[in-house]
Amino acid sequence: MEFLLEFLPIVIYILLIIILIIGIVLAVKLIITLDKVERTVDNVNDKIHALDNLFHIIDTTTDKIVLVTDKVVESIVSVITNLFTTKKKTKKEVEIVEEKPKKKGAK
Repeated sequence: MEFLLEFLPIVIYILLIIILIIGIVLAVKLIITLDKVERTVDNVNDKIHALDNLFHIIDTTTDKIVLVTDKVVESIVSVITNLFTTKKKTKKEVEIVEEKPKKKGAK
């Protein structure tokens, strides 16, 4: 029993030292990996910033195209609306014009 009381603390200390060493090694590897990831992200950011002008040109061009197509669609809808509203107005005007002389003649 005395042997176990002297031997177990030594085993526990050795295991704790091994766990500490493994933790230090993993921390160093993690730092190296994070450094590589940071360099990769910086490289991607530089490439994205190089393409910002291209994206700005594409955005401006699509805005202009949308503006032109909106104007064209608006004018087409306006013409079609005018055609249909003109026909309705003329029918109503014809009915009003026909009713007025009848009333005058009846008096």
